[in-house]
Amino acid sequence: MQTSDFDFELPEHFIAQRPARPRDSARLLEVRADGLNDRTVRALPELLGPDDLLVFNDTRVIPAQLTVRRGEARVGLTLHKPDPEDDAVWHVFARPAKRLRPGNTVHAGDTLSAEVLARDGGEVTLRFDRGGAALREALEEVGQTPLPPYIDRPEGPDEADRDDYQTVFAREPGAVAAPTAGLHFTDRLLAELDARGVRRAGVTLHVGAGTFLPVKSDDPREHPMHAEHGHLDAGTAEAVNATRAAGGRVVAVGTTALRLLETAAADDGTVHPFAGESDLFILPGYRFKAVDCLMTNFHLPRSTLFMLVCAFAGTARMQAAYAHAKAAGYRFYSYGDACFLHRQEAAA
Repeated sequence: MQTSDFDFELPEHFIAQRPARPRDSARLLEVRADGLNDRTVRALPELLGPDDLLVFNDTRVIPAQLTVRRGEARVGLTLHKPDPEDDAVWHVFARPAKRLRPGNTVHAGDTLSAEVLARDGGEVTLRFDRGGAALREALEEVGQTPLPPYIDRPEGPDEADRDDYQTVFAREPGAVAAPTAGLHFTDRLLAELDARGVRRAGVTLHVGAGTFLPVKSDDPREHPMHAEHGHLDAGTAEAVNATRAAGGRVVAVGTTALRLLETAAADDGTVHPFAGESDLFILPGYRFKAVDCLMTNFHLPRSTLFMLVCAFAGTARMQAAYAHAKAAGYRFYSYGDACFLHRQEAAA
């Protein structure tokens, strides 16, 4: 297995810069063993039924991008992971990081400050002067929506992005990147799913900025997977187990929901409550234990997320699906269109 197996060409004009409006008007490519079907997200209720369980990620994106001052110097920061032992300490990506050294104090706005604890290349560890809810409140004042680097905003994220880059499910603050499959859902679509009898359950996985890091090694198995904090409660575990016992399908809304479900699943497919960090890296050859179908956006070439969907639906099938999507003019990445994938083993 080589990282090049997961490469493909994608000209920039395929990268969506704004979401579809309304959100559920985005296109949806159904990927089955017997072929591809072009649909829209509004057609999702047609693909699901009362025996199915939709599992979504309820993490909420925080304003994790900010500019700090050290004297006359300005440094851009993207928070990407809190310290599990101290919620005032965050690991951040800094540009340019060379302007920051351990012991420095930096300031954001008029009231928020932080001490530089460590620097390793472009990653810096900061201790803010407050943590928890007080830090999140300060970030609402001085931070910006942490858009992915491929969304072009020369002047920075705008007011529309604050709503556009947040899912209808968002409840638990802590993510620095959106679980983008959830961006397609609207209250109208949820009402139609309810009328269809489709059940829903939530998990929380706080998506980190490391999700955008490219796989640089020739062998993807050598890539260090970023860890993300999450939890899955007893109610969701019971709903998943009951669905599987009744012969229904567990449908993950996004790769983050899928990764947490698989992290919490035993070898026999039974899902247990979970709280902690997941660094599960899913590559072709992985045996899926809990998830039957996956709704997800179109991902970057050579990324861990494209590798995951290849593991789920088959590499050749996904390469063909992406080629079809380009030929048919689908829109890619966070603000783009979506796929509905049937798991390769189940479809076969």
